[in-house]
Amino acid sequence: MIKAIFFDLDDTLLWDQKSVKEAFVATCKLAEERYGLDPYQFEEAVREEARNLYSSYETYPFTQMIGINPFEGLWGNFLDDHDEFRIMKEIVPNYRREAWTLALKKFGVDDPDFGHELAERFPQERRNTPFVYEETFHVLDTLKDNHKLLLLTNGSPDLQHTKLTITPEIAPYFDHIVISGDFGRGKPDPSIFEHALSLMSLKKEEVIMVGDNLMTDILGANRAGIISVWINRHNKEKSEVIPSYEIKHLEELYPLLEELKRMV
Repeated sequence: MIKAIFFDLDDTLLWDQKSVKEAFVATCKLAEERYGLDPYQFEEAVREEARNLYSSYETYPFTQMIGINPFEGLWGNFLDDHDEFRIMKEIVPNYRREAWTLALKKFGVDDPDFGHELAERFPQERRNTPFVYEETFHVLDTLKDNHKLLLLTNGSPDLQHTKLTITPEIAPYFDHIVISGDFGRGKPDPSIFEHALSLMSLKKEEVIMVGDNLMTDILGANRAGIISVWINRHNKEKSEVIPSYEIKHLEELYPLLEELKRMV
């Protein structure tokens, strides 16, 4: 009997990729207006510089373990009570400025002040563009009547709570919110799934995990012996990680839960 559903947050309930994309579009438009840069090429350059810089810092292994990507570093403040987050808080202002300034230089523009302006603008734009999938609230409304709900998300507690603050309707649906930066390890480590189970006082056979990322949500659930449901909205290619079930829309959870009920 499935008693609870664990949900991932980013790109499962929140459409984070679209939020980041729209923030890039709005910020890169400024570079087009100021210097005539192609905004799409400039965006790719900023993403590349951000990835390269991000992987060069001493905090990179920690961000990999917790699950914080380079683009979250471009807008997160990391005001968290942990030594590694304190280091990140010191690093990110320069990281942001460098990412945008180095990208400008790729187009022959040597203007650190404008790089700083863009670095400050991007976080504002990201906060202004919180996208949620159209079915998210309806599905949570329907499921909460018969199931306990737990949010299991990788990331910085400060940043994940910021996402929940700018989309305030989501958090009240959940009995518990587990964030990797609070716990100390991120998905796919099975220990964070076991921690979530203990919070709910449930066995692994009594929950399912719904998420978009094969290498974190699905791999972690599989390792913990939890039924994994891959939400694959954009027809991504399968990898060596095999989910228990694959869906393309969250409303497909309804018949899936009925099927699982009959299998008991």
